Amino acid sequence: MPKLKTHQATAKRFTIKRGKGKIKILKRTDGQDHFNARESGKVTRNKRGNKLMSPTLKLTILRGMPNQ
Repeated sequence: MPKLKTHQATAKRFTIKRGKGKIKILKRTDGQDHFNARESGKVTRNKRGNKLMSPTLKLTILRGMPNQ
């Protein structure tokens, strides 16, 4: 049986954190690259951190990255 290949677009966009029996999938917040001067301060602050992905998408993302 050959090894499963990692879907590279998924691997570049998401980070998997494992610990204490739980899996967290993080994603960089959208819209951080440009046009941020017109955003309010609240929006700018909320874009700084990474976002935790929903449990619904967790299985789909994990299927794309079988080797992580």
